[in-house]
Amino acid sequence: MQQIIDKLKAILTKYTLEKQLVEGINEQTLILKDLKINSARIIDVILDVEEEFEIEIDDIPMEKIRSIGDLITEIQKRIS
Repeated sequence: MQQIIDKLKAILTKYTLEKQLVEGINEQTLILKDLKINSARIIDVILDVEEEFEIEIDDIPMEKIRSIGDLITEIQKRIS
């Protein structure tokens, strides 16, 4: 799981103005609130995740992705 978090840090850093916030992410970290990523940019985050992990995240689960843990769960479901 640490590899997934490390890859997510690289992706999320591109979309937050406060880069230091990404360093301390964990499963409870809220993508929009804690990382202060603009809600319009969440689509870009998802697209980068899909490309990085060579997966596809459907529209329905995408609406449910609020935390790093949610994102990790979706990634793990698709790469296993």
